[in-house]
Amino acid sequence: MQKQWTMGLLAVALAVAACQSDRQFLDSKQASAEATAVKSGQFEMNCSAVVPTVLSREVVEPAVEGPRLYGIARAEYTVGVSGCGDRKTFVVLCPDEGDGCFAAGPGRFYGEP
Repeated sequence: MQKQWTMGLLAVALAVAACQSDRQFLDSKQASAEATAVKSGQFEMNCSAVVPTVLSREVVEPAVEGPRLYGIARAEYTVGVSGCGDRKTFVVLCPDEGDGCFAAGPGRFYGEP
């Protein structure tokens, strides 16, 4: 009985420790989001010397979740890039459990149903 209790407590502690906070999640994806905005800015502005500035960032939870449906949480960044006398703003999305990010365009991004 004591061994089962200890193993259960250990499993709960490991599960809680494995979960990363929103801040940690955002921090882990920010460099990739900035790199994505830089690439988009370089292309759209025809300028190789652009500098990114993160204007906002947040974790966006899936719109629909249920017993058989689930979505993917994503980090959403608004990144301003400036260079060569021009400025642009990009919304960059980085899905959880993914390796990359993509620039979605201006304004908040909502996926199609």
